[in-house]
Amino acid sequence: MLNFSTEEKIFGEGWGLLGAIDEAGRGPLAGPVVAAVVLIRPNFIFSQEKFKLIRDSKKLSEAKREEAHALIMAEFPEVGVGWCDHETIDRINILQASFLAMKKALGALRTRPDFVIVDGKFKIPNISQNQRAIIKGDATVFSIAAASIIAKVTRDRMMRKFHESYPAYNFAQHKGYGTKLHLEKIKQYGPSPIHRLSFAPLKKHFLVK
Repeated sequence: MLNFSTEEKIFGEGWGLLGAIDEAGRGPLAGPVVAAVVLIRPNFIFSQEKFKLIRDSKKLSEAKREEAHALIMAEFPEVGVGWCDHETIDRINILQASFLAMKKALGALRTRPDFVIVDGKFKIPNISQNQRAIIKGDATVFSIAAASIIAKVTRDRMMRKFHESYPAYNFAQHKGYGTKLHLEKIKQYGPSPIHRLSFAPLKKHFLVK
């Protein structure tokens, strides 16, 4: 159940500016992995009614995510976004690329958070802030859910742009995930310039070592 208790607890411990981080795009066969961080100040006013649109991004329709994205951008003090492309993912692996995207998102902020919370079971390596990793944070923590929406909407917009360059693969529809349609397109046309060649089923047939 999504709530504000994690943020309130951290602020109650005396921390100042809080940064919540999530990513989108670990699983797809093509395109970037995108991370987002949203900042919250201790005096942030939580309102279930005002922020009722904010949910785990996977539980919202595309139209509702766009609406929630606009709300977050208008109401939160600051938002940062970072990403790593398919070539970086192939070179350093998806987990390390996700961490790098998170660091880029933090680096995109004008203001440095005092404490960081991140969705998942792993903390971000080699950052100076104190941090806490929260499993299923995007489904339980308000600010992480907000970050998940920013990351997902940003990545979806990027994939729609890639569709304009490579329309044969229908990226606007499946966003690079391994759907039946996408796999059929790979079989028909081979990999596009944005496919992750280190991912199955591309690795077996197309990766040049």
